[in-house]
Amino acid sequence: MRRASDDGSAIIEFVFVAVIVMLPLVYLIAAVATVQRNSLAVSDAARDAGRAFATSDTAAQARARTRVAVRLALTDQGVPDDAQLRFVAPRSSCDGPAVVPRLAPGAEFAVCVSRSVTLPGIPSLLAGRGIRTVGRFVVHVDDYRVVVAR
Repeated sequence: MRRASDDGSAIIEFVFVAVIVMLPLVYLIAAVATVQRNSLAVSDAARDAGRAFATSDTAAQARARTRVAVRLALTDQGVPDDAQLRFVAPRSSCDGPAVVPRLAPGAEFAVCVSRSVTLPGIPSLLAGRGIRTVGRFVVHVDDYRVVVAR
């Protein structure tokens, strides 16, 4: 009686396990990396926008500089410039009521930058609005700031 040979079955088992285990793992890594990249982008954008606002001379200049800072931070991470920029009270959440930031010495406010990200390979019908990433930075305008009158 002759036994059947197992030659070549290891490669079949390896391919089967690779497809069943490795593909979902690679997708999970790609999805987490996408969300993390967006989270880093909005955090950097909020920080840069807050610093740009606090170092501006006028309110009009501050608004223009914050928009540019957000665009540059998002572009730096390879993320589209479709984030929402809001100013809120320093101790409230980003969903709280919006405030008008001031350049007065000692003024405090929080800069919130939020963006929705969709996971790769998920149709928009199933993804809905996606995952919302929020960056928040509290700005404290320098107490000894010299106000420039123009």
